[in-house]
Amino acid sequence: MAAGQESEKNNPFRQSVHQQLSGWGLYRHFFKRLFDICISFVALACLFPVLLVVTVWLYFANKGAGAFFLQDRPGKDGKIFKIVKFKTMTDERDASGQLLPDEQRLTKVGKFVRSTSIDELPQLVNVLKGDMSLIGPRPLVPAYLLVLDAFQRRRHEVRPGISGWAQVHGRNHCKLSKKFEYDVWYVDNCTFLIDVKIVWLTLVNVFRRSDVGMGAADMASIDDLHFAERIRLAEKAQDNGEA
Repeated sequence: MAAGQESEKNNPFRQSVHQQLSGWGLYRHFFKRLFDICISFVALACLFPVLLVVTVWLYFANKGAGAFFLQDRPGKDGKIFKIVKFKTMTDERDASGQLLPDEQRLTKVGKFVRSTSIDELPQLVNVLKGDMSLIGPRPLVPAYLLVLDAFQRRRHEVRPGISGWAQVHGRNHCKLSKKFEYDVWYVDNCTFLIDVKIVWLTLVNVFRRSDVGMGAADMASIDDLHFAERIRLAEKAQDNGEA
């Protein structure tokens, strides 16, 4: 009897189930998703008039380029999904057919939408679908998957979020190495109280317009891991392999 009890105690499956049903595990594996569905549904319903007005406003401001754009992003476990965002720039090109610089294509309406973080609101649809969570590491572009190490890939153990621990700790001015540390810290410490804290700090930053809608224009200043060069080399190697 004692041996059987000892065997059950050391059973990794039972330990895993116990972890999932206790403390942070129950929130992370059940209530977090439930809150995502309920809050995103209510938010979309309440904000629908605002979203409709912004959609029409951007459609005309973008000179027919549309009000939305879809972009591939890696989600939970690295699975690719289409993220939805408001389009804040036109598709104007120069005489040679190249897109004009971002600062020339960014409209006044687009600048306002970015500065108030309204451009992120369509991602509530991604949350409702299950591609994203309200809170989690911000989704990267797929090219990063070519160069992430095992530690950095851990950020994909949870759904990406509209806001996250890294975003309320420096956002666009935070070094990439620190961002990955923040992301993995969140994966290991995801709790209801942490998510509430992130929501609160996000709202504070939005109302203060602190580091909101700025974008990491000078990537070199935060790319202390040399991702830009590593991605370029990885993509070149991939192209040569396919040739």
